Amino acid sequence: MKTIATIFFIFFISFAAQAQENTAEVKVETIKKEVVTETTKENNVARLYRFKNSRIKKELSFKTAKNTAKLA
Repeated sequence: MKTIATIFFIFFISFAAQAQENTAEVKVETIKKEVVTETTKENNVARLYRFKNSRIKKELSFKTAKNTAKLA
């Protein structure tokens, strides 16, 4: 009985959805505009640090205390 009611409900919803009146699509006028792009050259320089104690090298090469392998 439950399956028959479910099938009837699905058919009812599908027929009700098809019975809806479709509205006509509204055409919109488009306007063409040119895109202006500005190109600027930037000279980005990568910095190389000469000393081991520099802040960035120190932060990138950190090691934790539990980083070493243990023998079983």
